[in-house]
Amino acid sequence: MTIISLSIPDKLITQIDQTIKEKGYASRSEITRQALRHYLTEDPNLEEINGETTATATLIYKENANRQRLLETQHLHSNIITTFLHTHIHQGHCLEVIILRGQSNQIKKFIDNLRQNEQIKQIKIAIINQQ
Repeated sequence: MTIISLSIPDKLITQIDQTIKEKGYASRSEITRQALRHYLTEDPNLEEINGETTATATLIYKENANRQRLLETQHLHSNIITTFLHTHIHQGHCLEVIILRGQSNQIKKFIDNLRQNEQIKQIKIAIINQQ
């Protein structure tokens, strides 16, 4: 097994340690391996999708985050955004669900732009259908 070194902020380590206690993971290494497996299996490979596609992007970010970059990304790709829902959730965070419809390469560009935005804490993508 290969050993890697990661730099993780203290706040995230606290969350990891709490989850280990609550869910019974054997170690930080095991929870990290599980998180990576989840990411690699749940995150769709958009490079393999062609043509007209419908998808959702679910985002979580801090309520007081600078939304300028997110708004610019949404305006730049407004031709594939059919609708979005914005709501305030617990502990000062916002949740947005964005419904996308368009060519898969355009959807991929939009998602790539979202992933480059350090203001977004979490992104989940779901491919609804491929026509």
